[in-house]
Amino acid sequence: MAAPGSDIKHGFPHLDTVRASITALYRRLSRDSVERFGVSVVPGDVAFSDQDDLYLGVQRVARVMVRHLMLPDARMIVGFREMEHAGNVDLAAGPEYFIELNSRFKDHRRDIGAALAHEVTHVYLHRLDLGFPGTRDNEILTDTTAAYLGTGWLLLDAYRQDRLTSQKLGYLTPEEFGYVLAKRAMLFDEDPRPWFTSPQAYEAYTKGLELAERDQRQPPLAAAGWAGRRRYARDRRSARSLAEAGARAGAPSEPLSTGGDYTFEGGRALHVSFPCPTCRQRIRVPVRGRLRARCGLCRTVLECDT
Repeated sequence: MAAPGSDIKHGFPHLDTVRASITALYRRLSRDSVERFGVSVVPGDVAFSDQDDLYLGVQRVARVMVRHLMLPDARMIVGFREMEHAGNVDLAAGPEYFIELNSRFKDHRRDIGAALAHEVTHVYLHRLDLGFPGTRDNEILTDTTAAYLGTGWLLLDAYRQDRLTSQKLGYLTPEEFGYVLAKRAMLFDEDPRPWFTSPQAYEAYTKGLELAERDQRQPPLAAAGWAGRRRYARDRRSARSLAEAGARAGAPSEPLSTGGDYTFEGGRALHVSFPCPTCRQRIRVPVRGRLRARCGLCRTVLECDT
């Protein structure tokens, strides 16, 4: 949680970990399981007015998160205390989990859903036995999972900034939240923008969407733009020359790195590997012009021009 007036990081400093989190989620869940989360939590289910009873209301919102993440036998007991962070959860064996929220949420109820989205996702990942080493990477995995599975749009909507105050929940930057939400939107044809109450959240989503759309246009994908195709053709010529020279010299085949996400591999026939734009798992295909590839992890079918 950003303190009033503090600087909030922007851009994509955690992008590699965010992408690794999406890949790890698919490896642990499978495409079929991910598709069970095709509908996000809707604003009406987490609405929380000042007239609502605080403790009944927070338990109601916690149950929304539990149902959405399909944790039917998990019971969340939520309390408040003074702390530095937005919240904390005790990841015991269950079925009861104790969540503590920052006392400031007693007076800022509109963001209770966002805080609970993060903490209940911790429980979900704990039960999946999915985690990254190190606190920082594990928190990024949690935010990414919440956003990708349909509750994390609340975390981005909690980002607000004006001349005197600022607030951001979660460990991702606003633009990184936008990137993950855009990835989800492309998968499920679901646009979260009508749900945002924060204009800053809308702007951050737009920037994340631009990067997510760029993922869909990277060579050797057939949708790549003219500049990318030209660069790819140059790199392909160079890779062929190096592979042929290595074959004549009897040198072992080694990956031939380039300036893009793709990597050429020599040998008898040239191949190229590149990240799937959906799950970021690397795909390896022969270099032989137009072809259709299918990601072995998320089953996305890709039109390529290799």
